[in-house]
Amino acid sequence: MKKHLLASLLGASLLLPTAVNAADYVIDTQGAHASIQFSVSHLGYSYVVGRFNEFDGKFSFDAAKASDAKIAVNINTNSIDSNHAERDKHLRGADFLNTTKFPEAKFVSTSVADKGNGDLWITGDLSLNGVTKPVIIKAHTVGEGQDPWGGYRAGFIGSTEFAMKDFGIKMDLGPASANVKLDLVVEGIKQ
Repeated sequence: MKKHLLASLLGASLLLPTAVNAADYVIDTQGAHASIQFSVSHLGYSYVVGRFNEFDGKFSFDAAKASDAKIAVNINTNSIDSNHAERDKHLRGADFLNTTKFPEAKFVSTSVADKGNGDLWITGDLSLNGVTKPVIIKAHTVGEGQDPWGGYRAGFIGSTEFAMKDFGIKMDLGPASANVKLDLVVEGIKQ
C-alpha cells in the first residue's frame, strides 16, 4: 500500500510544472497608477520638483525568480511638468532635455539583482538627450495580487540618481545642482 501511495505521489509530481514562468505586465498609466517624478537641488537652497506626464512601459516579473525580471519604459520628454510654464519651456530646450531633437527617453533593463526582502537593484541602459549610459534603480516590491475588476497587479517603487552632465545636459547651476533624482512608482496589470 505504501509503495502504491509513494508511486502515485511521485507520478503526480511529474505532472506538475517544474518552472514558474514570469508574467508579463503593462504599466498602468491609463489609471494613473504609475509616476515618474524628478527633483534637483536649486542652487543648494531648495528643490525643483516635477514629473513626466506621459510615459508607457512593460515588465516581466515572477517573485520566485525576481532576478529574471525584464523592464522597458519609454518617456515623452516633452511632457515634463515642473508646475511652471516658463521653466518647463527652458527644460525642454537645448540647455536641458533638447526635446525637439530627442523627444523620447528610454530605460531598458540589462540585469536585476534580488537583494532579498523585496529589494531589487535594477541595472539598465538609460537613453536621455541622445546619450545612453547604465544606471541602477534601487527598487522595492510593494505587493501583488488580484484587483477588484478581475485582473492581477504587481507594484514597485524605486529611485535612481545621476549627474546631468553624464547625459550631455549643458546647463551648469553649480555643484549643488549637478544631479537629478528620479523617483518611480510602477503598477503593472498582468496581460
